[in-house]
This record gives sequence, structure tokens and C-alpha cells, in this order.
Amino acid sequence: MIRSDAPILLEICDLHACVEHKAILKGVNLTIRAGEIHAVMGRNGSGKSTLSKVLAGHPAYQVTAGTVRYRGENLLDLPPEQRARIGLFLGFQYPIEIPGVSNLEFLRVATNARRLEMGDEELDTFAFEDVVRDKLAVVQMDPAFLERSVNEGFSGGEKKRNEILQMALLDPLVAILDETDSGLDIDALRIVAGGVNHLATAENATLLITHYQRLLDVITPDYVHVMAAGRILRTGGKELALELEERGYDWVDQELAVLEAAAQGRTPVEVG
Repeated sequence: MIRSDAPILLEICDLHACVEHKAILKGVNLTIRAGEIHAVMGRNGSGKSTLSKVLAGHPAYQVTAGTVRYRGENLLDLPPEQRARIGLFLGFQYPIEIPGVSNLEFLRVATNARRLEMGDEELDTFAFEDVVRDKLAVVQMDPAFLERSVNEGFSGGEKKRNEILQMALLDPLVAILDETDSGLDIDALRIVAGGVNHLATAENATLLITHYQRLLDVITPDYVHVMAAGRILRTGGKELALELEERGYDWVDQELAVLEAAAQGRTPVEVG
């Protein structure tokens, strides 16, 4: 049940952003409250992944207009590492490998940085091993992966499970998952999605970026947003994802043409 009185965790207002002087986001508006799951869908190039990177603070992306507030605080003023410490998590579409860096130690350092921000004590290696082994069950992950380098030699599904393991340990307030279903087989999708569902609470929120309705068969969103040409074109419930599955994105071109016509002072009948 959606609570309109739940606190706002993330508020995006008229957000514009570019990369290498090319405008990508062109006025994104989105409000995310505690307890909500939002799904953003759209074609390649619509701006979905750019939105996730801008929120996380990727240095290649420049915000040219608009605001983003996280729990009332100006998120855009904060460096990426501080955004992570205060509870913003980004799960990558293509998690990178970090040879020579122990997965266990990487997870411990990240977890301790988050714990310090929340006013908790740091965990030493032995205490952390107890904590992380409990979290492994969430993603059905073999403890042997803790002893390997970060993501090195992991399959696509193993990398995504490792991302959700990070999410379980960091306990973010807003988790942004950029195409976390990409490249997963049916079993891996079930495990990863099950982990996301397990970690969703009334106090946190999740923003799913996906191409496919199949993920939403396992994770039920409160809102589905269709993104096109750097903005959110339409918002609905899960039925909107089912409509996309049935109709595809041809209607998007028609709506964009109507918007462009209106911006140029033409009537829709003149489009085309």
C-alpha cells in the first residue's frame, strides 16, 4: 500500500544533465518516498543509465539545471563517496573487476564507512566475517567468493549477486539498480530479485532501471515510469509495464512528436 504521508527520500526537480557537451537529461521530475519501489523503463538512449550515474555523482556527467534533494539535503553538492555514506546505493549494469583487491576486505571497508556515518562502531575482520556470512544467504552465494578478488572471474549472475550482497551490507535508504536483470538467466534473476524484495522495507526505497517487464514479474513496483528523450514521458502502475510488453515503444515516438509540435507552436495535426 502506497502511503502519501511517507517521508520523501529523493526528490528530483527539472533535472538537466549532459556528457561531453551533449544534453542527455532534459527535465526529469521524480519523487520517491520511503517504502516505494519505482521502475524506470525505456529504449536505449532514453537517459535511464545517465539518470543513475548523475544521482551517484559520476564525474563525467555535468548537471546543467534542476535540483536533487536527498532527505531534504542538496545531493548535488556532495561528492560520490559521501552520497554512498549517507545511504545512496548504485548497483551497476556492468560491475567491474578489481584484481588484487579481496572481496571480503572491499566489503568490510565499504560497510565500515557506512556504519561510521550512521554512528555505529567499525567491525574488525572477525566480527565482519560473521555479519557477511549471514548476508550471503540473501543471495545464495558461496562463501568462497569472499576470498577472491572483487568480481574477478565471476559470471554475470555472480557479479550481480555480489552487488546485492553489497546492498545488504550497506543498508541504503535509496537503492538505484541499473539494469540489474541484464544478462541473467532465469535462476539468477529469481535469486537477485528475491534479494531485492528481501531488502525492501517501509523505511527505504528502490529505483529499478530495466528494459524488460520480466523483472517486474518478481519485483512488484508501486510506480512504472517510461523515459524517452531525457525525460519521464508517462507514469503508471504495473499495468503500464504490461502495456509496453504488448505494444512496444512505437507510441513513444508519437507522443514525443506531439510534444515537439507544442514546443514549436504547431498543432498535433501538423506533426509529420
